[in-house]
Amino acid sequence: MNDPSATARDVWLLMSDLVLDNQRRREVADAVGISFGRTRAIRRLAKRPMSMRELATALGIDPPNATVVIDDLESQGFVRRRPHPTDRRAKLVETTPKGQALAEQADAILATPPPALSALSPDELETLRQLLARASV
Repeated sequence: MNDPSATARDVWLLMSDLVLDNQRRREVADAVGISFGRTRAIRRLAKRPMSMRELATALGIDPPNATVVIDDLESQGFVRRRPHPTDRRAKLVETTPKGQALAEQADAILATPPPALSALSPDELETLRQLLARASV
């Protein structure tokens, strides 16, 4: 009989390999013309405006580094700062239409499944979707 924890580890490694072997970071960076790290910031902000501190936390970077990232993205016209509605000491950062378009372009590339996944039958994909949804709760 299989050890459930060993099977779980095997499945996790297979999932990790599938994702890591099909990363599209370079493809995104080449397509949008900026680093994937900067693109990641824009994609986060495209979902909702954030304070600098929220963005730094979301990206797992120090606040001073977030300032450097936002300064650069603002100079390129991808984001803008505006006053925070409830905290006069803080600024919110939001995407511009140019930044929103970049986020959508990056998301389209990142959302393209690898060929092996696309080759699964609709029933297999649905089963996989249901299992992953249960596992991610």
